[in-house]
Amino acid sequence: QVQLVESGGGSVQAGGSLRLSCAVSGRTISDYGMGWFRQPPGEEREFVAAISFHSTVTRYTTSTKGRFTISRDNAKNTVSLQMNSLKPEDTAVYYCAATAERLRMVIRPDDYDYWGQGTQVTVSS
Repeated sequence: QVQLVESGGGSVQAGGSLRLSCAVSGRTISDYGMGWFRQPPGEEREFVAAISFHSTVTRYTTSTKGRFTISRDNAKNTVSLQMNSLKPEDTAVYYCAATAERLRMVIRPDDYDYWGQGTQVTVSS
């Protein structure tokens, strides 16, 4: 069973930075594409960023491109999301997810097979 545990969430003022980490156990993450999603209050879960299993391809949603950076360390079985220049609209519960889809980048939540429990990020103005 694959388990994902996020950490690094918290409260920060607009313009600040946070780094989220996701520790994976049960399987090596080199078998999976990895992604980050978020769910703002009262809204649906939305795609934030994804990275291919070999780390050569990344994809971001328009609102985070240039501010957020996804990375992975297959040796440590972790994936990270560096978030800079945070805005109040980035406030959400952030989820790490793993997909067995290796041939293409996927951004729909339904394409992901395993999920973490989420970590809260709150950005104040």
